Amino acid sequence: MTDSVRGHWTYAPTHFRENPGPLRRRLVAVQAGEVIATAALSPFGVGTPDALRLDLAGEETAFSPLYLALLAEVPTGFARVLGVTREDFGEQVAFFGRAGFRNAWQSWGAHLELQDFDFGRYAAQEEKLFLEGYEVEHLSPEAPDADWDTLHALTAQGVADAPHNPVTTPDPLSRDALRGMIRREEACFVVRRRGEIVALTRLTPRGGTVDSEHTVTHPAHRSRGLATVLKARALAWAQAQGAAAASTGGTVLNLPMLRVNTRLGYRPEPMWLTWAMPLSRRCKN
Repeated sequence: MTDSVRGHWTYAPTHFRENPGPLRRRLVAVQAGEVIATAALSPFGVGTPDALRLDLAGEETAFSPLYLALLAEVPTGFARVLGVTREDFGEQVAFFGRAGFRNAWQSWGAHLELQDFDFGRYAAQEEKLFLEGYEVEHLSPEAPDADWDTLHALTAQGVADAPHNPVTTPDPLSRDALRGMIRREEACFVVRRRGEIVALTRLTPRGGTVDSEHTVTHPAHRSRGLATVLKARALAWAQAQGAAAASTGGTVLNLPMLRVNTRLGYRPEPMWLTWAMPLSRRCKN
């Protein structure tokens, strides 16, 4: 089953233990005593409260009976079922197409090999921005409350402004939750002008790689190249920390960030597809 998702995640025995709650169900198909396929239905997430997520893995021939068995006992209170696959997951893509799901949204992923990354390509732009009063800074975990207030407000504005889909919609976080997450597991870089934070980018180190979590620039300071220089500085930091690669992604509708990451040298991977199927009225009560 891990092979059917091209190794992007691993299915372990713990995935097939008793379901943790009434809104989460997992079924398996067994042949000759071996699990050959699995299907799971669970709430999609806080950012998409009206949707259930359907995950499939294993042999394609078992997907339809597993899906129908889950659908026969779908929990109430949900309006749609969503499925997420990469475009090269041939078995899942074929099933969602046959089952009448609509390819509703597309997201892109990209990676960058950091051994070839050269911040010098962006030094002139950083100098130009510095002369205009902009300075890049690695935000201290002990930054004052006012900085965290600004960071939280800017994050919320970025989420509201940017195009997104169910996969790229982050769960809402309070200021304290955002601060706690950054302190605990992320690195945050900001751009200041006259002491005020006007742009931010967040990275999550994962062993030898870093994931880009969120980049946003205040509307009054956009179209100046701040995001490119800011992300370049963050990548240079990750490179100095020993990271070998970086990954990023987002909805294909977010063209400004797609351009930023192209300038930084990210190479696109196969797209992620989000499939949608409405549930009947009786499932909404």
